[in-house]
Formats: sequence, C-alpha cells, structure tokens
Amino acid sequence: MSPLLTARDLTKTYGVQPALRGVDLDLHEGEIVAVRGRSGCGKSTLLHCLSGILAPDSGEVRFRGDRIDDTAEPYRSELRRTRFGVLLQHGHLISELTSAENVALPLMLGGGSRRAAMAAAATWLARLGVAEAAEQVPGRLSGGQSQRVALARAMVTQPVVLFADEPTGALDSLAGELVMKLLSRVAREQGTAVVVVTHDATVAAYADRELVLRDGEVDPTGLGVAIGVPA
Repeated sequence: MSPLLTARDLTKTYGVQPALRGVDLDLHEGEIVAVRGRSGCGKSTLLHCLSGILAPDSGEVRFRGDRIDDTAEPYRSELRRTRFGVLLQHGHLISELTSAENVALPLMLGGGSRRAAMAAAATWLARLGVAEAAEQVPGRLSGGQSQRVALARAMVTQPVVLFADEPTGALDSLAGELVMKLLSRVAREQGTAVVVVTHDATVAAYADRELVLRDGEVDPTGLGVAIGVPA
C-alpha cells in the first residue's frame, strides 16, 4: 500500500540553528506514529512542516502523491480545515466563541449548516467527556477541558490525518488515557493516520511505531529519547 503522507529529506533552519536535518517519514492509513526526542530536537518543527503550517527550507512533503510543501498557503490552510486535523500544544481556541462554537467552526467554514455543525460538535464534546463545557467560553475552562475541546475541534471534520502536538500535556493521567484510547479507536475505525508528538512514554505506547529525533535527525538507535523530559 502506498503511503498516505510522505516526507523526504526535510530541512529547516531558524537563523543559524538547524531544526531539521534531512528527515524522512512514510505514514500509512490508520497508522499512529509517535515522534519523540529531547527538548529542541525538532519534533514540533517536523509536525508543522508535515501539516503545512511551515514550509521546509528544502525537501518535500506529499499527500496522496501530490506535493503540498510548495503550494500556496490558502491551499494548505484548506487542507488543514478539510483533510487534516491539527491539535497544537496550547489549543488556540477563539476566546469569543463558546466551546461548541469553537468545535463547530471548521464545519461552518466548510459550508455546513450551523445546526448540523453544532450537533456534530456536541457529539464530539460528549465523546471526550466535556459535554458540560459546551456553552462555556475558553476563559472559563480548565487547562484539561481546553485541550479536549481543541481535540474535538481537530476531530470534528473526520480528518484523513491528525497531527497532535503533546495532546495529553495538560491532562491528568485518567483524562490522558481517555484521549489516547479515543485516538487509537478513531485511527482503526476511520482509517485516520495520526502523528503525535510526545515526551510521554505512556502516550507513545499507543503508537504503532516511534520516530525518534536527535538534533534534527532521525536517530535509528532510538537513544535520543529522554523519558520524562518535556518537549
């Protein structure tokens, strides 16, 4: 089976500091890949390049065979709204909207009716155990609630690929286990591929395989991982 998403020889430098040094990745439908490594090794930069948030300095990213890293931002933004789901470390919820409106927003931006979008939002909030937060604005939520609302927003479009940067970072162990079980089930049932950046060995255990980075490169030994060191 051909990979769903491929990255070849990705490089990215901030000023004079290399973040990625020739990283390759193949991602298949329904597969969960955990990206791990020490702080500053390039994990989040890789996720941003794969999802089209950042363009690499060199190399290429292809989705279903089509190159996306050299396309215009409006196209990459549309991919993130329709085919990709993105969960960043701090959620980035819109403060003026309720939780339900935040989750429904991608569907409404895609032309869906408000009623259908809000119904889908309610379903996902309930699945993630935060149904009671539906009418609350982000400023009234705990860190764990905010993270689960952001995850619901990333999942509501039933993305082909989900990119998650420390998805359980603001959650306690029980809530984190709930989130990872849900991600695993969605990946299996819907064929969603998942790229999860994490420093947590418990989270990585849900993955089919790990990609370990060390100083911006893939570490074939896996020794670039430091258990318990934050990303």
